[in-house]
Amino acid sequence: MALKIVYPICCGIDVHKTFVVACIASTNSQGVTTYKRHRFSTFTKGLNELSQWLCEHDCRDVCMESTGKYWIPVFNILEPSCNITLAHPKYVKAIRGKKTDKKDARWIADLFKHDLVAASFMPPLPIRQLRDLMRYRFKLTNFSSSEKNRFQNSLTVSNIQLGNVVSDTFGKSSMNIIDKLLDNPTDTSFDIEALIHGSLKGKIPELELAIDGLITSEQAGKIKVIKQHYEDLESRKADLETIILSLAESYSKEINLILTVPSFKNLFSAIAVVSEIGVNMDVFPTAKHLCSWAGLTPTNNESAGKKKSVRISRAGCYIKPLLVQCATAVVKSEKHPEIRNRYLQLKRRRGHKRAIIAIARMLLTAIYHILKNQEPYDPVLYKTSDVRPVNREITVEQAILLAQAQGYRIMTVAT
Repeated sequence: MALKIVYPICCGIDVHKTFVVACIASTNSQGVTTYKRHRFSTFTKGLNELSQWLCEHDCRDVCMESTGKYWIPVFNILEPSCNITLAHPKYVKAIRGKKTDKKDARWIADLFKHDLVAASFMPPLPIRQLRDLMRYRFKLTNFSSSEKNRFQNSLTVSNIQLGNVVSDTFGKSSMNIIDKLLDNPTDTSFDIEALIHGSLKGKIPELELAIDGLITSEQAGKIKVIKQHYEDLESRKADLETIILSLAESYSKEINLILTVPSFKNLFSAIAVVSEIGVNMDVFPTAKHLCSWAGLTPTNNESAGKKKSVRISRAGCYIKPLLVQCATAVVKSEKHPEIRNRYLQLKRRRGHKRAIIAIARMLLTAIYHILKNQEPYDPVLYKTSDVRPVNREITVEQAILLAQAQGYRIMTVAT
């Protein structure tokens, strides 16, 4: 039985850095398919020629693989005139040994005309712009953290142990002391009291011991460079956040709804979620599809009726760490017992790591329904779901498992 032709006229595009190869597959009423290929450059002129070529052949359905960043210019040019399906390379990879640029384009077209390609989630252009900015902010945050660690390491090498006394080495009082040390690294006998404030006034003897080290001229120069770089990164990050906030104003309603979810108290955490999943939840049929897309569900590995233990997928490399971080924070709080109790139950049976992933999935599921129904987070729904029905009937084996899940040890009594 032949596969059904879903797209009678479609195009498969094999994307490269300097050129693309497009193949239009046209299927007539008798089921006979003809192919037309053409190669275009990735300059804007060449991509416009590709768009015009597709229009001339009445082709509106296009499929291409997401190759690095090279697919983005092609997508931007074709988006207004075509329905583009962006596919992960693993779903359209050609058979080994029969792989050329022309064959790749035809292979993509053949798969796509039968609707055998799983499309990647592609949010609208404003969301994609917001996503790009938020991911760059994430990189700047990582750079700043690296510089802070490098700064602390340089102080440790010089036996400046401020980190053992103050709670934040980059606090105002601590930085005043460090600036004074860098002005004259050989002089550690200056008056500390004039440089500190607040509760540190009672730790002057400990601070004097903490700065009794030896900063060489080379280390002092290195620390100055690190400090300047860190300040520059923070300044550029502040500039970027201004752009992000202006772009995120269009989604203020959805962002405020996400802020009602437990542990989502930071505005940029809510913006990060919007930038990754968008605000239109209709693109995901269910919350399970969204969780799978975010990499919070285990993959399937079953053979001969046996299900093997598997890990979660590598997807969601930006949103998954954020959700895990929020889940780790919320399970420590007594303010949300509906989440903490669920975590403790899962931890007892499955361990900490699996329980945290389950709570992260729980938070993402809540966000899905919040955005879909345009309603704030309601903890009562989760409290109600944890209450077992009074008239529920269970077997003896289920009762034993239920008691063991609550921490009871089952003993057999002889009659």
